[in-house]
Amino acid sequence: MAKSAGQKLKLLYIAKLLSESTDEKHPASTADIIAYLDANGIHSERKSIYDDIDKLCEFGYDIIQVHSRLGGGYYMAGREFELAELKLLVDAVQSSRFITTRKSRSLIKKLERMAGKYDAGKLQRQVFVAGRVKTENESIYYNVDSIHRAIQENKQIRFQYLDWNLRKQLVPRLNAERTVSPWALIWREENYYLAAYDSRDGVMKHFRVDKMGKTAVLEQKREGMEQFARVDPASYTNQTFGMYSGDEESVTLQFPNRLVGVVLDRFGKDADIRPMTDRIFRVRVRVAVSGQFFGWLAGIGREAVVVSPVSVREQYSRWLSDIVTTMKITEGLNNGKGI
Repeated sequence: MAKSAGQKLKLLYIAKLLSESTDEKHPASTADIIAYLDANGIHSERKSIYDDIDKLCEFGYDIIQVHSRLGGGYYMAGREFELAELKLLVDAVQSSRFITTRKSRSLIKKLERMAGKYDAGKLQRQVFVAGRVKTENESIYYNVDSIHRAIQENKQIRFQYLDWNLRKQLVPRLNAERTVSPWALIWREENYYLAAYDSRDGVMKHFRVDKMGKTAVLEQKREGMEQFARVDPASYTNQTFGMYSGDEESVTLQFPNRLVGVVLDRFGKDADIRPMTDRIFRVRVRVAVSGQFFGWLAGIGREAVVVSPVSVREQYSRWLSDIVTTMKITEGLNNGKGI
């Protein structure tokens, strides 16, 4: 490296060393800094290091000098993120289903560099979170970027919608290509969803972003502004179970008081809750009536009661009866064929 070029990079190398390799317990001495610069082809003298540190401080770096009979030195005190904040980010990356395992490792490595050499190990201990099911669609990051760009530029997108096959591969659905107008990205139940207007069917729809392939931004302007204006994304995600759509209904449900937390977790604190007795309450909510909604009720058990409307009560009863009938038919087949 030429001397002139090296001197121009000198301040950057010092900032890099202090940021990545020092903390309060591990300051870098002037001799350490000179040796590091020398290893990178930059000759330096002790007196010039003092001036360089002053210039970095003037620029805004929070560099602290430690005075000690054992040597002392300099360390980077102020960082963009505190260690506790980086731990939260690492946990979020590791636990997010839509981020692949490979991408998770890459992002965590970058976060470790932001923590510095001596705190990186504390982040590594955060990495091992058991039982996470991660997506395998590496294109999701580019899909999200394309969707954001289309929204910002008021343009439509085209993509292929994918499904899993029995070989555990994501493959295009029959008639998989879709052209829609993207309006919002929604985070729900550990997945990213795109809320978009489908002009062919004249309705708002949602799509799992990790099941979108070959996403492209088109030149056509977006449609469906009026339809999206009628959608409250927060309410929409609460009323749509598992992001499965269905006919919207105002439904009154009844639960024992001890399950109020379950109801608030599902529908939010704005839910219309009314105490009925000292043991039970009712809540009136607007939901998309679907198998997913009935499955949520069934998961709670007999203590979850559909009060009204009668049509939804009957639908729920038929849904439960159909499950019992299917179980009996399957049991008969198994007994008859020895399966």
